[in-house]
Amino acid sequence: MAPDPDIKKKLGLVHVYTGNGKGKTTACLGLAFRASGRGLNVLMIQFLKPAKGYGEHIAAERIPNLTIIPMGADHMCGRDVTREEDMALTKEGMRKAEEALTSGEYDLVILDEINNSMSFGLASPQDVIAMLERRAPNTEVVLSGRGVPQEIIDYADLVTEMRLIKHPFYRGIGARKGIEY
Repeated sequence: MAPDPDIKKKLGLVHVYTGNGKGKTTACLGLAFRASGRGLNVLMIQFLKPAKGYGEHIAAERIPNLTIIPMGADHMCGRDVTREEDMALTKEGMRKAEEALTSGEYDLVILDEINNSMSFGLASPQDVIAMLERRAPNTEVVLSGRGVPQEIIDYADLVTEMRLIKHPFYRGIGARKGIEY
């Protein structure tokens, strides 16, 4: 399905989904699903997330105009990862993000967990903003993850904070396939 040209003309904002509550990536995926349904070309680059084990990767394979590129080492399974490895993967993720944002190929680019990358010192808010400034016209962007820097909040057009009130993790219930990943 080709997108309605009027839809594309109204794109170009920067969204931020942040906070300690669950649902940031899920919100990104909901937006990706909605955009792809309208024929928009969507790319999600996942910082700090490995290439296997996530349900969204399986689902994205079934949606022709939704691509997910994971750019992270597997921290969740207790694998020891060096800061150098995280920095190299983040640098490569930023390179791919820059390429995607400037290409004009994508209508919606989601940089999942990039806020975490900035809060861990793996990417700088200044570099992220400079990259966003170079994006192709009418490219909508979402930045997700905890610990969003104030500079990004100030730059963004929309900021939503997911607030943690209660979570089953604190009762010993770990992440579940199909729900958390």
